[in-house]
Amino acid sequence: MDVILLKDVEKLGLRGDVVAVARGYARNYLLPRRLAEVATPARVAEVRRVEAQRARYEARSAEQAHEIAEVLGKTVLTFEVKSGPTGSLFGSVTPSDVVDEIWRTRKVRVDRRKVATDPIKRIGRYSIPIEVFEGVEVEIKTLVVPEGGELPPEEELAAIEAAEAEAAAAAEAEAEAEHEEAEAAIAEVIAEEEPEEEPAEAPDVEQGTADVEGAPVLVAEADPGAGGDGTQVETEAAETEAEAGSPDQPA
Repeated sequence: MDVILLKDVEKLGLRGDVVAVARGYARNYLLPRRLAEVATPARVAEVRRVEAQRARYEARSAEQAHEIAEVLGKTVLTFEVKSGPTGSLFGSVTPSDVVDEIWRTRKVRVDRRKVATDPIKRIGRYSIPIEVFEGVEVEIKTLVVPEGGELPPEEELAAIEAAEAEAAAAAEAEAEAEHEEAEAAIAEVIAEEEPEEEPAEAPDVEQGTADVEGAPVLVAEADPGAGGDGTQVETEAAETEAEAGSPDQPA
């Protein structure tokens, strides 16, 4: 379904853009949070009318662009925002906010996609690059101050930001250590639960066979029908072999 963005949405678009999104994403996320509205034909026409009206104040030549750049170079934008004790914002200052403030204070139309900044998420002093026209750029000074307060000196802001970064790094290191400890505990439990391997049993040796240098030797068994136990057969064979192979035996 098509929606009109009411605020800048990362990786989706800027405020005023008409974008196509999945119906579930719109109904479950964008619409309840008032990040977008349904793109009815009437609302789309209204958005385009406002954009066309502002476009009349956009630079249409390099000469006009230089004049606008000169005005913006002398402009200081100020945003009063809600922030925490460490200077982090409850929200952010987006390119669309910058463009709207330029329009409100200078009645100059700037393309939001030409504002070269990521959403600002901390109080402080900023210089935001803007491409007014092809080959014409300007940096506009921007102050993001805590609501109802004043902006601390640069040294204090730097110290606050460094302390917050150090705390975040310590928290990340602690979380990593806890993760490694948990993995070690799981590995130990798995090792305890694994069954021990039983020793392999020696192969059974069949009665009547022997392994001499890897070759089995078969022992002749007596014929039960002959009524002997095999001793007589072995004795007769031995005597025959002795008579045939003895060199000292007279002929």
